[in-house]
Amino acid sequence: MSIAYSGFDHACMARALQLAEQGLWTTRPNPRVGCVIAQGERIVGEGAHLVAGEPHAEVHALRHAGTAARGGTAYVTLEPCAHTGRTPPCADALLAAGIARVVVATRDPFPKVDGRGTARLRACGVRVDVGLMEDAARELNVGFFSRIERGRPWLRLKLAASLDGRTALAHGESKWITSSAARADVQRWRARACAILSSSATIRADDPMLTVRIAHSLPIPAPLRVIVCGPGGMPTDAKLLHDRAAEVLLVHADGQPMRPFPDRVETLALPPARFGVELSALLHALAERGINEVHSECGPRLAGALLAQGLADELLLYQAPLLLGERGRPLLAGIDPATMEQRVGMRVIDRRMIGEDARLLLRPIRFT
Repeated sequence: MSIAYSGFDHACMARALQLAEQGLWTTRPNPRVGCVIAQGERIVGEGAHLVAGEPHAEVHALRHAGTAARGGTAYVTLEPCAHTGRTPPCADALLAAGIARVVVATRDPFPKVDGRGTARLRACGVRVDVGLMEDAARELNVGFFSRIERGRPWLRLKLAASLDGRTALAHGESKWITSSAARADVQRWRARACAILSSSATIRADDPMLTVRIAHSLPIPAPLRVIVCGPGGMPTDAKLLHDRAAEVLLVHADGQPMRPFPDRVETLALPPARFGVELSALLHALAERGINEVHSECGPRLAGALLAQGLADELLLYQAPLLLGERGRPLLAGIDPATMEQRVGMRVIDRRMIGEDARLLLRPIRFT
């Protein structure tokens, strides 16, 4: 049965989604959630989940509303939990406050929650409506839903290229193709990820730190730095191995000899494959660690393998207004369709200018 939501319902859920974005960089591995409490057509309370382990959005909104919450409506972007984790059940908090109606954007697929929150509320006489602005709510937590429903994180492949699709000059020089504005924008995408994926080839070429360098009012959890070690191995003097800004996970093929690394650097052996390791097995292993979103910054070989194997969910492409020529290094390796029917299409999710560079957010379309 379809539900006739009012304009005020839509406005309140839109505000709840806006509030949820406050936790875009800081809630992981938890989802980003917002909540609005209304009495009639008057908003009396607002809240967002901001830091994992601290109160959820519903609790903040109820505290804000106080006694005005009784008999009111709660608009929540994700189904309220009904189990005790690091915090008490939000469904019980809504019941204790006397909320009469709960509007939920989307169910929570986490097994300890899935359907239990709405069932708990309905069993106690609360009207529960589910599905208002569901697509937007899922998009806000695309990595969380991917991890729970698909058993692997959402993988975003960051690329930077010239107008002629080159990422570096023939001898490897690439600093800097894009502008300082684009590089600052990349930091914001890193901040929302649980892990940053790269390869030992990229480490040898550029020696990046792969950290988040943003000032924020809340602590931003440092993404796990995941490095796929190819045949050339991982240089022991790489900067990221010797700083404590974030944890490092070196992934290598089972049986591949590895040099000794600092004690805090973890290694993971996976079945060997053409690229070096089974990349699908890597993503499943990251999901088991609670990784929701992976931000990949790597060379054309790993990038091409991720795309060719259907593991790149999204491409974040920065295109600079310059030309590097036909001998420049390619954007992707290993993508070689024999016919137009085998081409990899892209659906444009967002396009905008960042400084002088064009930024495209793309999702692959398979024609065969």
